[in-house]
Amino acid sequence: MSLKEKLGKRIQEIRKSKKLTQEKLAEMIGLDTPNLSNIERGKRFVTSETLEKIITSLQVREKDLFDFEHIKTKQELLNSINKILLDSDIKELEYYYRMINLYREI
Repeated sequence: MSLKEKLGKRIQEIRKSKKLTQEKLAEMIGLDTPNLSNIERGKRFVTSETLEKIITSLQVREKDLFDFEHIKTKQELLNSINKILLDSDIKELEYYYRMINLYREI
């Protein structure tokens, strides 16, 4: 996943957590909604000026906006989970198994 895509996903994630629509955030930062949509989908890279407006409007620290550790492709997630499972002892595996099954029942 490219930097554009990760940043776009992160902007979208924070925007949604703040209960803002694309339209409202676009208005706050002085963009039209299609341009913000392109940024969030990783189709367009954000300018430094727009980035500053996004940071201010979302009331987020710069370093938090660039925290992509949890944003991964499906294959990256599977690889990470597989490594965790392979490094686990039987008790941990049993715990993970129970947690996954509980989550799937919800």
